[in-house]
Amino acid sequence: QVQLVESGGGLVQAGGSLRLSCAASGRTFSSYAMGWFRQAPGMERDFVAAINWSGGSTYYADSVKGRFTISRDNAKNTVYLQMNNLKPEDTAVYYCAADLYVSSSMWSSNYEYDYWGQGTQVTVSS
Repeated sequence: QVQLVESGGGLVQAGGSLRLSCAASGRTFSSYAMGWFRQAPGMERDFVAAINWSGGSTYYADSVKGRFTISRDNAKNTVYLQMNNLKPEDTAVYYCAADLYVSSSMWSSNYEYDYWGQGTQVTVSS
């Protein structure tokens, strides 16, 4: 069982930066692949970024590539999403997710993750 708690969301102007954190409980955090997803009002939950258990492999949605960076600190049971050059279309609730068995080919599928946080709101003003 893994419990996830996101933090770091807020209101920022376009072009600004935010860093989201996702703190995980459980002693096996380092075994889990982690993902970030986002959901805007009235929209489906979309994939943002994912990282493997060691941090050695990452994957990004085309819409955030070059602007967002996912990383993890297994000693702190935390995964991060550094978001730079934010745009109004990045406005959404951001969720982190964890799964022990998801393969890298399925990282972008929100159906593959067993554990989810409660989400943190990111609002980017123009």
